[in-house]
Formats: sequence, structure tokens, C-alpha cells
Amino acid sequence: MGKAQERFKERLAVHHDELRWLYMELYDNSDMFAELCDTMHEYAVGRDEDLQELDHKREQDPDWYRKNDMLGMMLYIDNFAGNLKGVKEKLDYLSSCQVNCIHLMPFLETPKGRSDGGYAVADFRKVQPELGTMDDLVELSKACHKKGMSLCMDFVMNHTSEDHEWAKKAREKDGEYMSRYFFYDDPSIPQQYDQTVPQVFPTTAPGNFTYLEEIGYHVMTTFYPYQWDLNYRNPRVFNEMMYNFLYLANQGMDVIRIDAVPYIWKELGTQCRNLPQVHTIVRMMRMISEIVCPGVLLLGEVVMEPEKVVPYFGTVEKPECHMLYNVTTMATTWHSVASRDIRLLKKQMDIVNGLPKDYLFLNYLRCHDDIGWGLDYKTLEEWGMYEVSHKRFLNDYFTGKFEYSGSRGELYNDDPVTQDARFCGTTASMCGVESAIYERDEPKLTDAIKLVLTLHAYMFTQSGIPMLYSGDEIGQLNDYQYKEEEDKRVDSRYIHRGKFQWNLAELNEKEGTVQEQIFSGLSKLEKIRKERDVFMSDAAVYTYDVKDVSILGILRENESERFIGLFNFHNEPRTAWMDEPGVYTNLMTGEEITMRDVVLAGHDFLWVSKKKE
Repeated sequence: MGKAQERFKERLAVHHDELRWLYMELYDNSDMFAELCDTMHEYAVGRDEDLQELDHKREQDPDWYRKNDMLGMMLYIDNFAGNLKGVKEKLDYLSSCQVNCIHLMPFLETPKGRSDGGYAVADFRKVQPELGTMDDLVELSKACHKKGMSLCMDFVMNHTSEDHEWAKKAREKDGEYMSRYFFYDDPSIPQQYDQTVPQVFPTTAPGNFTYLEEIGYHVMTTFYPYQWDLNYRNPRVFNEMMYNFLYLANQGMDVIRIDAVPYIWKELGTQCRNLPQVHTIVRMMRMISEIVCPGVLLLGEVVMEPEKVVPYFGTVEKPECHMLYNVTTMATTWHSVASRDIRLLKKQMDIVNGLPKDYLFLNYLRCHDDIGWGLDYKTLEEWGMYEVSHKRFLNDYFTGKFEYSGSRGELYNDDPVTQDARFCGTTASMCGVESAIYERDEPKLTDAIKLVLTLHAYMFTQSGIPMLYSGDEIGQLNDYQYKEEEDKRVDSRYIHRGKFQWNLAELNEKEGTVQEQIFSGLSKLEKIRKERDVFMSDAAVYTYDVKDVSILGILRENESERFIGLFNFHNEPRTAWMDEPGVYTNLMTGEEITMRDVVLAGHDFLWVSKKKE
């Protein structure tokens, strides 16, 4: 018996009974379960030998992704380097950014103009032709692994493109394929769904169904009319999507982000969100991964409030996702920048810090998407911030309508009736770098760069893995050229999805430039984080109350070190009221400092540490 065969049998034996129990509970179909196990075996023994050895190595070190050297960066392949081969050629640059996990934004085949940024997949086993081929992806993966880097990709579970092979056959009224979606010729059923199912995009894509006049059927389309929701009540859908998942894992992916996972189980009379069957599916997916490709991690994308996000970790005994996006903290961070008030941020961080250490969040300042103001308004109301007026304030702030705001950006999905909207813009433009450069205001530019670095320092201090957004390391500004392209101009999210400006990256080492100040500042933060065990994911993390609503304090400690980070969200000097015994070292300057009533400049931060005796 070969090594791969032997390891597969051992892993299957660990999970078989629970996997079968859950599968039969959901589908009650032993033939389909047997097919699933047989196909899992094929993918396991067909997995590249190097990947098998990487699996085995990671099994021996299950906390490999929880260490303080983990740093991610998300990027669009075409914007960053043209195609997959171009990304491979730029790995040295990414290494210079100290990045060791590259999140490739959607690259699977999608129809032009009807892709939702790549999230309407027409073929799960083909790369968009302009980006390269699956062979190119494999070569990139191998090159990354040689450099100790991991690759992350998005796996869209909830729906396919209407151009997918299944959808085309369903449109031809092939019953086998219609059953893989939600088709109804009786309009009363979609109407019943609409009574309980909220709309995702009520302004740009109203409704939860699309009527296909040529065949006389309504099809469920939760997101956009060209994205048809898959019917996971059909075991064929589950099996085939798991085969697609394993196929992509075998191309060398290390982290697979499961997109829109809360939506994947639909039940009439419910909100079709976060239903118990969703967790059954994710738990089975986790076990399938551990049986076939245990070196692969599941990253869950759950854009909801904390109490609905946490269950996607599963339990310590029966885990689901390895890690989840910290969406709520991201939005609250920008609320804190505009309001200069960290109380809500502190409250939410206390919740995250109180979770078991097995639960790992991926933290970021911004991602490829818009920033939605799904904040805890019940709590904000206690402090005089009411939902409608506060959302309007936030959007006015980030579009630069206040004299004291240096932010520049654009609204997304602006609803003139509800006056609700989301926000788009690069980190640098949101922090005031763009307006300062345009106005040639040096003091304002200095403050804006300080804010960029302070926010990154705060992100690096949080519990979890930091994820940079490509271009932020060079202070890349909003790209308004999207307005000149017909298929992009209606979507303001492209303002922060501009092409990477390699001419600016060349200035990373030219002293005094914006690029050098940001790049060198981030590099120093990253280096400090990697060198100190107090940044390991198993360290104790707490917020530290310094009696000022504009200063966030974070305490990290292990058996040998006590670390304090202070972050001023106000643009003016503020005092952190505290009286820490002993002498600390400023990690950025090396100077010794006493932590008593510390004054922080506007938009500035402090990282200090001392050894425990």
C-alpha cells in the first residue's frame, strides 16, 4: 500500500462515522455517500507528492498558520501583475513586503460584464483566459511553496453564473439540472420566499428571484440576476461542489475562502440565512478537507454581526472554519476614525478577545469590497449616535464634506429614499493622503501618513492574522479611471481596485517620499511583530482603558513579556491616563519610557514592551 493510500485510510477512519452520520441526516442517500468517499480517495491518491508532504508537515505542526510571522496580502492578478505568470515574477517584491500568504482575488472563468467582480463563476476548473491557465496556477503555487508562501483563493459556494454548464442545461428545461437550482413556474412560491427573505441589494438588484420569460420559470437569484443560487438540498450539488473544492485544493491552494456561506441552505418560511444545515455542510467540508488535503485551511466569509459570525468556527471538538474574516471590527474601525470615539471598537474587541484561542480571525483595514455601516446601533444610541443620522455623518465624513475631514471617496449603492449607502476608497485616500497631496499641504500630509501607520499598527496588534490590501503599502490613491470604462463606471468599488502603480513602488527606498515613509514604517512594524513571541496567537489579549474615548489601548502578554499599544483616533493630542509600574521600551525608537499619563500626538501610536521578572 502506498503512503498516500495509507494516510487516506487513516484519516478517513478518524472522520468516517461522523461524516456519514451528517451526510445521511441531510440527504439519506447511501449511494451518493459511497460515491463521495470513492471520489475523495481518487483526489487523495492523485494529489501531487509535494503537496502530500506539505500536508504531512502541517499535520505535525497544526498551529503553523497561527504564528506571528503570518502576514497576508490580497490582490487582483491583472491589476497587480497582468496575469498569473506576472505574479510569479513579482514574488520577490511580495517577499520584500514580508508577505507570506497571497490572497488572489477571483480568477476563475466568468462572463465579461456579468461577473460581480469574479463572483459569478461559469467554470470552477478554468482560469479566466486573460489571466492564464490552471497550469500557470500550479506553477505559481509551486514557486510560492519554495519561498515559504501560501496561496489563498475564493470558492463561491452559494451560486453559479447563468453561463455555467448546469445553468445552460437548466434553461433548456432539463429537469436534472433544474433541480440543482431553485426553479418555480408558480409565482406564488417566490412570493412566499420574499415575505421572509431580506434583499441583499434592494437598490441595484431588487428581489430574490429572476423571471426567465423564455421558459416561464422564476429562478432564485439572491445576489444578482446572473448569479443563480445552488440547491444544496440536492446531494448531487453538494458532491459536485466538493469535487470542485478538492480539484482546486489539488492545484496547490493552501487557503480556500468560502464565499457567502451563510446563504447556502434555503428553507421556505425562513430568512434563508444561517440555518442549521449550513453548519452541517461546513462541518462536512472541514472533515473532507482533513481527510484528503489536511494542509488546506478554510477561511469563512460571514458578513454579519459577531453573534452570527462566531458559530462558523464550530466548536473546539467539532470545528468548522479554521479562520473567519473580522468584518465587524473593520467597519467599526472606520467609524472610530470619523467619530474619534473608540468605545464601540473597544466593546467589540472585548468580545473577540474573550473567545477561545482556537478561534482565529483574519483582520484587515479594507478589502476589495465596499465598507458597509452595519454597526451596533443599539449600543451607539446609548451614546447619542442614531442609525440614520450617523450613517449620513459617516458618509459625509468619508466623502470629504466636512472641512476637518481629509478623506476622499465615493458612495456605493446610495439609496436616495432611505439615504443609506456604503463607502469606497483606498486606505490612503480615506486617511487624507490624497487631499493633502492635491492641496500641497505638508502638515496635513504628515498627519495623513501618521494615520495610515497608526491604523496598521493597531491592526497588527489585534488578535489574529493581519491582511494587507495591495497598494496600501505604497499609499496608493483612489483610481478614478474606472469611470471611463463602460462595464465598470456604475460600480464605485473600482475606485480602490486600480492597477498597482509600480512606478510608485520604485520610490519605496527613496527617503522622504510618501511611499518610503509608509513602506518603511510598515516594514518596521512587521519586523517587530515577527521577532516577538508576545504577538503569537496564543498570547493573552485585552483592551486597556486609558480613560479617554479617543485612545484605544491594547495589552498583550505571555509568560515573559508585557506589551502595550496605544492608538490615538483623534487628530489632536490626547492623554492616556495610566500609571504602569516599571520602565518600558519604545519598540519603534528603542528609547526607555515610563507609562504614566502618556501624551499621544494626533493620529499617533505607541508600541511599548517590558520583560516580566
